[in-house]
Amino acid sequence: MLLRLVGIHLRPYRSWLGLIVLFQFVGTIGALYLPSLNADIIDKGIVTGDIGYIVRTGAIMLGVAFVQIGCSVTAVWFSARTAMGFGRDVRAAIFYRVGSFSQREVQHFGPPSLITRETNDVQQVQMLVLMSCTLMVTAPIMMVGGIIMAMREDLGLSWLIAVAVPLLVVSIGFVVTRMVPSFRKMQVRIDEVNRLLREQITGVRVVRAFVREPHETERFGVANAELTDVATRAGRWMAAMFPTVMLVANLSSVAVLWFGGHRVDNGQMQIGALTAYLSYLMQILMSVMMGTFMMMMIPRSAVCADRIMEVLETDTSVVPPAEPVTEVGEHGTLAFHHVEFSYPGADVPVVRDLSFEARPGQTVAVIGSTGAGKSTAVNLVPRLFDVTGGRVLVDGVDVRELDPDLLWSAVGLVPQKAFLFSGTVASNLRYGDPHATDEQLWEALEIAQATDFVHAMPQGLEAPIAQGGTNVSGGQRQRLAIARALVRKPEIYLFDDAFSALDLATDARLRTALRPVTRDATVLIVAQRISTIRDADLILVLEDGAVVGRGTHEQLLATCGTYQEIVESQLSAEEAA
Repeated sequence: MLLRLVGIHLRPYRSWLGLIVLFQFVGTIGALYLPSLNADIIDKGIVTGDIGYIVRTGAIMLGVAFVQIGCSVTAVWFSARTAMGFGRDVRAAIFYRVGSFSQREVQHFGPPSLITRETNDVQQVQMLVLMSCTLMVTAPIMMVGGIIMAMREDLGLSWLIAVAVPLLVVSIGFVVTRMVPSFRKMQVRIDEVNRLLREQITGVRVVRAFVREPHETERFGVANAELTDVATRAGRWMAAMFPTVMLVANLSSVAVLWFGGHRVDNGQMQIGALTAYLSYLMQILMSVMMGTFMMMMIPRSAVCADRIMEVLETDTSVVPPAEPVTEVGEHGTLAFHHVEFSYPGADVPVVRDLSFEARPGQTVAVIGSTGAGKSTAVNLVPRLFDVTGGRVLVDGVDVRELDPDLLWSAVGLVPQKAFLFSGTVASNLRYGDPHATDEQLWEALEIAQATDFVHAMPQGLEAPIAQGGTNVSGGQRQRLAIARALVRKPEIYLFDDAFSALDLATDARLRTALRPVTRDATVLIVAQRISTIRDADLILVLEDGAVVGRGTHEQLLATCGTYQEIVESQLSAEEAA
């Protein structure tokens, strides 16, 4: 998965990668050439006392060093640009993929896990790309070049390389194999900590209201301790790696000096060659150390890449049509034909055999007990879910065949849980229509009974709104969400229990103000209050996902026992009549 992810998203940067390899190659060759020049200065300049040779060779060394520095800096510049571009592209790919998900896929992964994959996981792989461009390219060149140059200096000491390099590789491999499971567990533990933290911040008022701070602190403490344990275990193995590398490197240096000293004493090797050989051995081991550093990063990055690719390769259950319908003969019509919907793995459908038709100017209401499938039925219209049986028609066309943009432009949804985005009142309302004027915004606020509290805000339409609308009350949040749908001026209004947070007086005023606006539109209302739906043209009573009653308020009072029970629980006999 790691190779696939990197291969796909580094493809646009192939020219830059070529330049990185070129500059790293030239820079590394320069680094390998310097010890050989240094050996010549010692053997042919210092030993013989030839000052001119020392100056000439020193000047060459200086030029090579400048070239090496220039190539290294340029390679790192291109590497940084490539890695940052890679990270940007992967984050964008995850964002667009998650944006195409239906509620089913979002619930499968969970928001905390998706956030971790978008941020922490991408950062890990991005860092691997950066280190690969700067270290992984250099390491093999330095290792192969160092071995060749060392053998060129003295073939008799080459057995030391044949011992030191495999010993270092085996030691590193042993440590890395112990690190991989810990890194895999670590990402799961990070997800859990994120989930608990997000849950506790979002529900802080509930926690305080029920005095559950100690319990939530204990829950977070357990998850935090588990993450700490796994991270500590991985850290211990990581901490053991560099001492192992340094031990092998230092032992190898001692061995070179010991056996090389005997060869110098016997006249089989010159002092400069011994110095160069020691430098080459250090370069070889340094390349192994660079490879070691990469090996430390690869396990965790591989785990992160698996998690990223899991998101990128998950197809949405709401599949866009291959040949979408872009022109319709009707406008504002909504129909359910024997609709059925089941969640994956469920034994019984949430909604079954639901049928009705609504035309512009008509209001259809859905009422029923909690869990009856009311919200699920509404979510089928904008394709937040796709039906598992039957058809949902908008403007006479199955929503699965309709162009998504055309479908969404025809529908104005006010969800059960009103959500506002961080920004201002105006920026939230303009989600409905980006080109709406301030006058249109105030008109929508007037209809939604939100003018009073928006006027009371010091900045009016430019008053700040916190993420989720947490700085306004539930009723204010709901009215702003209704105003947002009104700004859109859709052909079909979907109110999913959108009046539940309003008091009865505000509810009545809002519905009265809505009538002129929705006169030429189709309205589908899900509600718990009889007062909200009693004037609807058609009321559907749902029980366990099935329609047990349909008709007007008066007809259902006479024919539907379930509706009568709901009415009796909310209204007095006189009010019901």
